[in-house]
Amino acid sequence: MASAFAAASQRALGRRAFSSDALLKTMLYDLHLERGGKMVPFAGYELPVQYAGIGVLKEHMHCRSPGKSSLFDVSHMGQIKWTGADRAAFLEKCVVGDIQGLGSGEGRLSLITNDAGGILDDTIITNAGDYIYMVVNGACKITDMAYLEKMMAENSDMDVQMNYLGDDATLVALQGDGAKTALRS
Repeated sequence: MASAFAAASQRALGRRAFSSDALLKTMLYDLHLERGGKMVPFAGYELPVQYAGIGVLKEHMHCRSPGKSSLFDVSHMGQIKWTGADRAAFLEKCVVGDIQGLGSGEGRLSLITNDAGGILDDTIITNAGDYIYMVVNGACKITDMAYLEKMMAENSDMDVQMNYLGDDATLVALQGDGAKTALRS
């Protein structure tokens, strides 16, 4: 089945070689370099693994400390927007979570499963009101979306559309005990 996703994924797969000249860069790449980020290849992107003068353990402990939080560039993750009247019912055929029961603005961690019930990937799914927003892992996004397209073809009677937001979509995650306080500020 030809689709916009298939064409985009073919272009992305062509860029997925792990040589440094073929790696994608997030929109925050220059900021990472300015802050002393040690860049490494991951999931087809050049991403920071640590920052100069700080160290992985200190960064980890900061994020886990009471009242503290850390901001992560997770733009390498796959961001999908689901539309159509049957979007929630369709996703419940692909994941283990109760998607139809999500209230507007609510999110849920779930698992994408194959036909035998095996786990393909974990995912975060949010009811954004007039669409469902799904985030899949960067290293699995191409295979996840191919599987989801296969499921769409097998359920072609359902009104559902998948829109991959693209390799240049930016996504950050604020994590840690102090995240709620930081967001209220």
